[in-house]
Amino acid sequence: MPKKLFQVDLNKTMDKQDVPGHNRWHPDIPAAFSVNPGESFRMECLDWTDGQIRNNDDPSDIRDVNLNRVHVLSGPVYVNGVEPGDLLVVDILDIGTFSAHEWGFNGIFAKENGGSFLTDHYPEAAKSIWDFHGIYATSRHVPNVKFAGIIHPGLIGVAPSQELLDEWNRRESELVDQDPKRVPPLANLPDKDSVVLGTLTGEDFDRVAREGARTVPPRENGGNCDIKNLSRGSKIYFPVFVEGAKLSVGDLHFSQGDGEITFCGGIEMPGWIDLHVEVIKGGMEKYQIKKNPAFRPGPMDPHYNEYIVFEGVSVNEFTGKQTYMDANVAYRNACLNAIEFLKAHGFTGEQAYMLLGSAPVQGHLAGVVDIPNSCCTIALPKDIFTFDIMPK
Repeated sequence: MPKKLFQVDLNKTMDKQDVPGHNRWHPDIPAAFSVNPGESFRMECLDWTDGQIRNNDDPSDIRDVNLNRVHVLSGPVYVNGVEPGDLLVVDILDIGTFSAHEWGFNGIFAKENGGSFLTDHYPEAAKSIWDFHGIYATSRHVPNVKFAGIIHPGLIGVAPSQELLDEWNRRESELVDQDPKRVPPLANLPDKDSVVLGTLTGEDFDRVAREGARTVPPRENGGNCDIKNLSRGSKIYFPVFVEGAKLSVGDLHFSQGDGEITFCGGIEMPGWIDLHVEVIKGGMEKYQIKKNPAFRPGPMDPHYNEYIVFEGVSVNEFTGKQTYMDANVAYRNACLNAIEFLKAHGFTGEQAYMLLGSAPVQGHLAGVVDIPNSCCTIALPKDIFTFDIMPK
């Protein structure tokens, strides 16, 4: 087993850990530890909300979750000898649950506190607890389903340079200025409330808290990409923007559907992850991996061979207005069509919505050339249900 270099106590919040992690992106957050290229190591992670969600039937913790606290990340890891312009190569060797915490959660966030992909259809908070049985998950809140999970980190990334951080804050501030009172907001700007910044203190803490970018979106450094196939055996190539790269990881998921559509997405959990790091010197220029990471998927994937697939096209579901090649609208319609089908089989809309966010459903952008409609699809594995889901 790789040496454990970042450890968490599940009974403590991230700021109270012996070595705290962080919940903002900034180049000046101190590294928690360092490794050499070629080393393997284990990192333990808290769940993304820092332990705010309880194993019960009450969704008020989802409704009232403090989103300024998320995501709490383990790290950063300083990789010796790595410089801006290099590629940091990260192998995900293994990933798993804690024996003392073999459950996770999914939820629909309230529209006024986070929202979700279908927030105009499902504006109220809801929660589902999922129990782990080896590689399988079941839920008392979404009955008659059982599926194999693809455990993966929802969030893994490197630190931005100061110049890149300033660019993030500039462009996202401009976006928010277009509609500053929108609910949910167009972007989450820096906010000093509930900041965790490793071992920083004093004036440095205050400065970084003012500037630090939220960990909510994916960006050039990787970040919160929520790619379900970024799992065991995957190899990731990160552009490096600062000395040592400063790699961080968190937001572990037991399983997730493509799109993570409920936002409190996948089956969120604490757990551990084993990583191996290498470096390709000058790799950003050599391989032209400059703007975003690239990765090779691992060989781990549940073997579901039969699906029922729902299509959606880019016509606004409220107004009937034709949009031009809007994949967001098309995918929303595909999800809504799948939900209506599941409702016909006895699920509530909320149960069906959380199932699409939790199970290993496949989402695809099917067509982007046939004006005026883009076409998206979402595929439900037939065998995750304990009854025959197919139409007769």
